[in-house]
Amino acid sequence: MSAADAVVIGAGPAGLATAQQLRAAGFKPIILDKADVVGAVWRRHYDRLHLHTPRSLSGLPGMPIPAAYGRYPSRAQFVAYLESYAKTFDLEPVFKTAVRAVRRADKGWRVDAGADSIETPVVVVATGWADFPHSPSWPGMESFDAPILHSSAYRNGAPFAGKRVLVVGFGNSGAEIALDLCEAGAEPTLAVRSPVRVLPRDLLGLPILGFSVAERFLPARLADAINAPFIRLAVGPLAPLGFRVAAKGPLRMIEEDGRVPVLDIGALAKIRAGKVAVRSGVARFGPRSATFDDGRSEPFDAVVLATGFKPDLRALLPDATDVLDAQGRPLVSDRPTAAPGLFFVGAIASPTGQLRQIAIGAACVANAAAREQREKSN
Repeated sequence: MSAADAVVIGAGPAGLATAQQLRAAGFKPIILDKADVVGAVWRRHYDRLHLHTPRSLSGLPGMPIPAAYGRYPSRAQFVAYLESYAKTFDLEPVFKTAVRAVRRADKGWRVDAGADSIETPVVVVATGWADFPHSPSWPGMESFDAPILHSSAYRNGAPFAGKRVLVVGFGNSGAEIALDLCEAGAEPTLAVRSPVRVLPRDLLGLPILGFSVAERFLPARLADAINAPFIRLAVGPLAPLGFRVAAKGPLRMIEEDGRVPVLDIGALAKIRAGKVAVRSGVARFGPRSATFDDGRSEPFDAVVLATGFKPDLRALLPDATDVLDAQGRPLVSDRPTAAPGLFFVGAIASPTGQLRQIAIGAACVANAAAREQREKSN
């Protein structure tokens, strides 16, 4: 059994940022990742993806994203940035090393990974949630004799040109995949069961995230009320497009329910133009067809499940159930948990941008870990 003064699980943005901040706080962290490259999840995202948060508010600690990448860097640019970040700070993850479990031990924690176990006083889980795709099932799904794939497996619309494609779900992935399919010559239809909130990515010429950052000290309900008239003017009415509008404002949705509103980059225009159809939720499937909650049935050649992700860390943390909810999601992120020496970074959605919060959370966790260790040694 080997030893380390800190172990970081995950070599994506959260893991790299946390390792850099732990180094700055005096630790010599080991980064473990089951993939063979940094940012593996980002490399698997669909081709057209760009950051939904502006470059100026999305950099990791100690290194801004290059200005040449523009306001909203592409997926490929962000992956290049992660590679450069790891090289700049000499972060060398141990790749192809899946962590089986993290258990309590004499020195704090035992991390069972690969063929080895590591004892350490500090463990940071920075795996994010994109490794946990949620694929619901519906009656008759097995009879749909055509491709059904989760959004995490979608790359681009080229294979679907000329085909009718059902996109289930209207989060940011669902909206952007529907737009991508439309631009590739497919005929996309969105199945939307839940009430929605849609925001423009830019408002009054500025990234809308900047408004959330400026208003972060206000109660979410008050900030939503202040922003509502401007958002309505920018987005337009949603009910005529087939959507039900959520009762809660976008900031309350994130803060209270962990649901991120859609940042529109063109999907609404395609819907208004009749290029993307909107239907109610899926009730059941049939042979190359779907029936919706309102009873309407339509034929489809493929289905993309933009149904999100549901991380469940109970198997990873069998001895630390006091830090997880009943579904296995972290109760807190980016600060100390109920289990000394165990932390999460980037695990809970933030109204001021996930990458910005990762940078803040990495610093907070590194400082908290250093403080805990000083108190232990006194």
